[in-house]
Amino acid sequence: MAAARSFGIAFQIVDKPPDYYDKLERASGEQHYQLPVPAVFIVGIDHTIKFEHIDPNFKIRLDPTVILAAAETMLR
Repeated sequence: MAAARSFGIAFQIVDKPPDYYDKLERASGEQHYQLPVPAVFIVGIDHTIKFEHIDPNFKIRLDPTVILAAAETMLR
């Protein structure tokens, strides 16, 4: 979650039933009750973000061919 917070993609879980928080705590071992927004980052050798895709809808995933094309573009 430290990385998610530093990338600005962490969000606080609110208004869930108590058992949701219990499951989250057991899974993470933490009590921060945060989750990351699904995201893809490609970081260049100069340590800067060259490509990013962030979508709050966890059901929407970026097609792998798009990620590969973005990475290949960086190699040119």
